Amino acid sequence: MRYDEQTIEQVRASNDIVDVIGQHVRLTKKGANYFGLCPFHGEKTASFSVSPRKQIYYCFGCGAGGNVISFMMQYESFTFTEALKSLAERAHITLPEGSDSEQDKGHRELKASILSINKDAALFYHGILRTPEGSIGYDYFSNKRRLSNKTITHFGLGFSPKAPDALYKHLKENGYSDDVINASGLVNFNEKGVRDKFWNRVIFPIMDTNNRVIGFGGRVMGDGMPKYLNSPETVVFDKSATLYGLNFAKKSNRKFLLLCEGYMDVIALHQAGFTNAVASLGTAFNEKHARLLKRYTDNVILTQDSDTAGTNAKLRAFPILHEAGLNVRILEIEGAKDPDELIKTKGPEAYEECISKAKNAFIFMIDVLKRNYDLSDPAEKTDFYNAVADRLCMFKEPLERANYTDSVSTEFMIDRDELKRMVEKRFELKGQAASGVIMSREPITIRHHSVKKRAEASAALKYEILLVSWLCERPELADFVFKYISEDTIETPVLKDIVREIIDKHSIDEARFLSKYQADEEALKLAAEVFSENDKTGVLETLSQSDLEKGLTEAVRAIKSAAIDRTLKSENTSLAEAGRLLKEKNELVKLHVEINNETL
Repeated sequence: MRYDEQTIEQVRASNDIVDVIGQHVRLTKKGANYFGLCPFHGEKTASFSVSPRKQIYYCFGCGAGGNVISFMMQYESFTFTEALKSLAERAHITLPEGSDSEQDKGHRELKASILSINKDAALFYHGILRTPEGSIGYDYFSNKRRLSNKTITHFGLGFSPKAPDALYKHLKENGYSDDVINASGLVNFNEKGVRDKFWNRVIFPIMDTNNRVIGFGGRVMGDGMPKYLNSPETVVFDKSATLYGLNFAKKSNRKFLLLCEGYMDVIALHQAGFTNAVASLGTAFNEKHARLLKRYTDNVILTQDSDTAGTNAKLRAFPILHEAGLNVRILEIEGAKDPDELIKTKGPEAYEECISKAKNAFIFMIDVLKRNYDLSDPAEKTDFYNAVADRLCMFKEPLERANYTDSVSTEFMIDRDELKRMVEKRFELKGQAASGVIMSREPITIRHHSVKKRAEASAALKYEILLVSWLCERPELADFVFKYISEDTIETPVLKDIVREIIDKHSIDEARFLSKYQADEEALKLAAEVFSENDKTGVLETLSQSDLEKGLTEAVRAIKSAAIDRTLKSENTSLAEAGRLLKEKNELVKLHVEINNETL
């Protein structure tokens, strides 16, 4: 049975690869990734790597690699359909009975149409911003919010004009039907006619982690209400499972993500160099948001405003994040109401200092709780201690519970032994298991899969792997590399496909990409190798700009030289063309890839 790409992606994205593989392989966290003994070949030293950020696995020993669907196919000897059904059942997803039915076909077509409309609308809004009609919006972003043109372009910011049907007319001119326009949520239809949903608002396109525009946020210009407005739920947009800015933040080199209040905090932080900032979309933070964050990091700093509403938002988010397995700290801002104001008044350095002083979230929660009690009153002091003991029961693992009990007793001058007694008594009464941890069961048998080793790579292929692996980690380098070569210069088909996606989308979703190659084992392994190459060497993070330029130059020369040699060997190459190519090859020694450091 065939399933559409959206269904496959939904199943894959709903199954965290670390959780799935951890049920079969004992994994240990080392740096950003997890490692264990490869289940596909015998080894004594763990070379099997699982990346929570990329949602892929790769064995540096035998070359096995792929995403969570590939793993189930290899480990359980499943067909693709069997693996998909198994993972769908695990994630409580009901697969369609027949993906080729008219209903399913219509659903897929509607999704595609809405994504197309959203892209057209985003371009329309962004184009209006630079016209006299959009000057009020441009003034808001550029002067009031002090955003640079580079930032405005990077986030695709725009303006919806005061004319109440400007977008509707534009979409009709582009051939969209009223039914599809209505389903997109961009236009309101009623008995009085049609009205653009976001008219007279500055526009924030909302993108998924694949950089597709799935919805919009709009801030009104003037005194209209509501001040902020989001797209309604559609077949492509679920605000309770979307984080603004994650499409950019997921590629940040920082080891934590900053969870902010809204659009402008995210944008201001990115402009100031804090490219690991994200925000929920005007809805309460929930388990879906936490699971989404967990895919990309183990550490979150909550940076909501320091007012009462912001403090309450931090207190609500912390238990949800902790339950998802994330380490949480709280950033407190002094002398400003939010990160945007702090950066504008005191600079990025002040915000970096706040990050360095971020407080453990549980200690922060107890500190806020303490404000509700008069500790000079014995009765209220007792109530405070009881409340602290209740909250310490949230830690199910004994060692973690003991460590927090020690820290709280020291921080708030509570007798340690007495607090421990109170906590353990409550924990026991709640009927929770003392261990609280279920160890992953190791497989009873280790299957050995015959792996056909790829022949020793040619120099050109080695350079292709190196170059494409760097582009995956740093997509912005493509702007420099492809001044000197074209994507067609890459010979290996799967690597060429990766390059095209990076050029197209300015990023690569590794796990999603691998889904296209489930039926081609060698291509799947090669793509997984490329995606894991920098995890193995860690070279890219340590390179100076000068060394990076040297490495890119060497790779481009080798790849271009190999491409010229292939053309020279062709029977269709004329003498004149051969002469030109030989001259071009000789000139390669002068080629040097130059990088503008400001764009990195």
